[in-house]
Amino acid sequence: MFYTAFILGLLGSFHCLGMCGPIAFVLPVDRNNKAKMIWQTFLYHFGRLLTYSIIGLLFGLVGKGLYLAGFQQRLSILMGVIMILSVIIPANLLNKYNFTRPLYGIIGKIKSNLGLYLKQKSNKAFFLIGFFNGFLPCGLVYMAVIGAIAAGTPAVGAFYMFLFGLGTIPMMTGAIMLGNFVNLSVRNKIQKAIPIFVIIIGLLFILRGLGLGIPYLSPPDAKLNISINANACAPVK
Repeated sequence: MFYTAFILGLLGSFHCLGMCGPIAFVLPVDRNNKAKMIWQTFLYHFGRLLTYSIIGLLFGLVGKGLYLAGFQQRLSILMGVIMILSVIIPANLLNKYNFTRPLYGIIGKIKSNLGLYLKQKSNKAFFLIGFFNGFLPCGLVYMAVIGAIAAGTPAVGAFYMFLFGLGTIPMMTGAIMLGNFVNLSVRNKIQKAIPIFVIIIGLLFILRGLGLGIPYLSPPDAKLNISINANACAPVK
């Protein structure tokens, strides 16, 4: 399921142009020195990828706890359903239950730090701009977090979010180096298609959780197989 993370990041990066694009547009890279500009852009992306990986690690721990509680692959079904519902349920209804509201104080501090470091041009500043940028609330990041929970382990959750961040790099790099280079009408068309891809990814998670024995798409429930084999090997009394 790792490819779903990269695809979500790649397609979601068109959404990122609206959310994080302003930061990328004003990133104080040295445009007179191409090598330096590439290095500064790398530091910015490295900071974002580190943040996404940390988020994936933490939510992977949540997924591991749910797996140990006995959810096993059924967790994948639940996460897939949540993905689909988040797209189907009207946005105005979801806005009534703003789950990020308790974090507004923290988000305010993150934005304040971003504003501070955007005025600097040190290597540390570029890294921290990316690091804090990764913590800004974003619907597509939430979708990736759901995937990280379904991953079931901290390491896999971190890798899932890392791949999500990797998928956003081409578009965000273009925004840094070329500005708002994507035609608005094209961006709007792709943004309208994003919910369809989120539903497809949600269905893939559900399919994976069903354990139908389809290679790569719906592998059998390994824990169930282990328990069955253990019972088969138990001595008959």
